Parts: sequence; C-alpha cells; structure tokens
Amino acid sequence: MQLTAVKQKGWLIEYIKNPSEKVKLAAVKQYGCAIEYIENPSEAVKLAAVKEDGNAIQYIKNPSERIQLAAVKQNDDVIQYIKNPSKEVQLKAVKQNGYAIDYIKNPSKEVQLEAVKENGRAIQYIKNPSEEAQLAAVKKDGNIIEYIKNPSEKVQLEAVKQNGHAIVYIENPSEEVIYEAIFHANNITKLKHILAEKNIDWDKISDETKLLLEIKEF
Repeated sequence: MQLTAVKQKGWLIEYIKNPSEKVKLAAVKQYGCAIEYIENPSEAVKLAAVKEDGNAIQYIKNPSERIQLAAVKQNDDVIQYIKNPSKEVQLKAVKQNGYAIDYIKNPSKEVQLEAVKENGRAIQYIKNPSEEAQLAAVKKDGNIIEYIKNPSEKVQLEAVKQNGHAIVYIENPSEEVIYEAIFHANNITKLKHILAEKNIDWDKISDETKLLLEIKEF
C-alpha cells in the first residue's frame, strides 16, 4: 500500500511513519525533493533523489562529492546550494553551463577558463577574470570585450581580430588596435562610423594605417 502510494506521489512519504528503504527509494525516484521528509537518508536514497531532481541537494546535509556531482549533472544551477563545492564539482557545472560560474566564489583560473570555453559571455559573471579567460572569451566572440573592465591591449587585439567592429567597446584604442580592427572589419562603412565617434586624432595615425583604411574602402 505504501509502496504503491509513493510510486504515484512521492511527497506522500511525509505521512508515512518509519518507511522502509524500498519505500524511501520509490518516493525519491518519483519526486526527488521528497527527501526533505526523510530522516537520515542512506547514500543510495540521496543519490536517487538528486538523479531525479538536482534541486533535492538543498535538503541533504553535507552531501558527499559523489552526490554533488550527480546533482550538478542533473541540473548545473544547483551548485548554488552546495557549500564549498570541490574543484571537480565546479568544473562539472561550468562545463555543462558556463553561466553556472555565477554561483562560484573565487573560481580558479582553470574553472574560469572552462566556463568561458562553454560560453564566452560567462566572463561577465567573473570578478577579476584572468587574462587567459579573457582571451579565450574574446577569441570566441570579439564583442564579449564589452563585459571586460580595463582589458589589456593583448585582449583588445584578440577581440578586434575576431571581429573588427568590437572596437566600439574599446576606449582610447591604440593605433595597433585600430589597424587590426580595420584589417578584420567586414563592413568598412560601419567601422568608419564607429571610428568617427571615437574622436581619433588622425594626425597622430601613421600613413600605413590610413592607407589600409582607403584600400578597404574599395
């Protein structure tokens, strides 16, 4: 009777006194968060719960790394419910969804890099991202430099090499950055408008760069 009930509605275990292991497993397999109503669940019950719904981990005290990994595999966002997730757990989450790094405090350079490899725009959720992570992000999409504070010239160059128009997000670009932006722009008319708005002092720009701009116009 109990087994049949929880197989249909796992939350009913809340009203069952001293449920057997079999009943507990059946309940969480049907509704992972039913583990909230189970006292001292076994590792097997915990694992079954997070496999059904990663959110169930918020009801598990001191989950083992195995449980944590299973939970983020089911739903990467649940890393927000894990205190001090291990490096392996962090990597598992960001490799599935780069944005999961938003829930990780002080991510290592390796974790940052994996996050932006999965989704370059994840860089916006990283405080003080490493230059390596910045480079990996803009190599995927130059426009991502919009989310990077005070990018180095190296990062700026990689951004405009990927997309010349990304110079729109760069303050006071150097001549080298301007040159690369012109060289890699796929719409020179659009780029000229961008450069015009930057109030560049063309008297200080070399003839080589000016010539490139003229050549690209033809």
